[in-house]
Amino acid sequence: MLVVMRRGATPDEIEAVVSGIEQKGYTARPIPGGERVAICVLHNDGPVDASSFLQLPAVKEAIPVTRPYKLVSRESQAWDTTIDVGGVLIGNAHLTIMAGPCAIENEIQALTIARMVKKTGAHIFRGGAFKPRTSPYAFQGLGEEGLKILARVRLETGMPVVTEAIDHEVFDLVEQYADIVQIGARNMQNFSLLRRAGKSRKPVLLKRGLAATIEEWLMAAEYVMEGGNDKVILCERGVRTFAHHSRNTLDLSAVPVVRQESHLPVIVDPSHAAGFRDQVVPLGRAAVAVGCHGLMVEVHHAPETALSDGPQSLYPAQFSDLCRQIEAIFSVYKTSTNGCRQTGRNVTGSLARNASGKIAGSQNLGQAG
Repeated sequence: MLVVMRRGATPDEIEAVVSGIEQKGYTARPIPGGERVAICVLHNDGPVDASSFLQLPAVKEAIPVTRPYKLVSRESQAWDTTIDVGGVLIGNAHLTIMAGPCAIENEIQALTIARMVKKTGAHIFRGGAFKPRTSPYAFQGLGEEGLKILARVRLETGMPVVTEAIDHEVFDLVEQYADIVQIGARNMQNFSLLRRAGKSRKPVLLKRGLAATIEEWLMAAEYVMEGGNDKVILCERGVRTFAHHSRNTLDLSAVPVVRQESHLPVIVDPSHAAGFRDQVVPLGRAAVAVGCHGLMVEVHHAPETALSDGPQSLYPAQFSDLCRQIEAIFSVYKTSTNGCRQTGRNVTGSLARNASGKIAGSQNLGQAG
């Protein structure tokens, strides 16, 4: 249930509703809006009797939430969430590009690629310090040394960095270095890891599992938000099917469905979906055309010698072409759809510019009703 306060409700009136919810044994989660505050009722086993809340001063209405994912749902928050990562905006009317190698191999490799991708359009640098691999004999990443290299990349280029925490034990360490903590597809339903992410103050990038339904994916995001972290970015990266022409099958239909169901930003990883370099650019173009909020792309200056996922990594020139092409596609998308859902907030946005003058974001937020 969502208890919606009237405009101008005082902190004491809001606290009275929170106390009333908690006295019934539920959890109250206030959700500030532009002009109103809504309070989400959590941890109820069945329907909630709204009559006692409706009698309280400044309560406008009580709305049942029908989705199993409450905080993630647009029933709880109609307007799109925008996440600020070191000045880079993700979500709403922004198209954010994360790019870099699959794995951090050494400092020279990381800085070389970072300079290239920043120059041609990236806003956030991606790179794995811990690598969960199918084979125990494959390169597993540099660990903390890789995290230190990511920190040096951020220092030199000014780009925020995103990297994966592969388990609960290394989350604290990753959290110290990363601007965004990634939870990979294999860990989408690692519930102890999700609960730890819910306690973090860092944004969390949650990849869809190999065979997860959209509801399961959104419920995993609910675990993080229920823990108190509302900075969640969803990432579609392909699901496992019977196909052999690609590594996975990129579910582009998931993007508009998730945008309809949830207020959270959703980006697409065409690299892990494709598994082959020649598919990454067309899949990236298609992802922008269906309305994603950004791409996560693997780029390597010498993919033939890469220690991880070289065959799907773009050359820098290919990445530059992709950025140029999706800027044109995004402009068309914005013109036809206004670039966002017109619910709760009126948002106008454009591809923002980062420090190098490449794509980044700007916005004009109206008020939530």
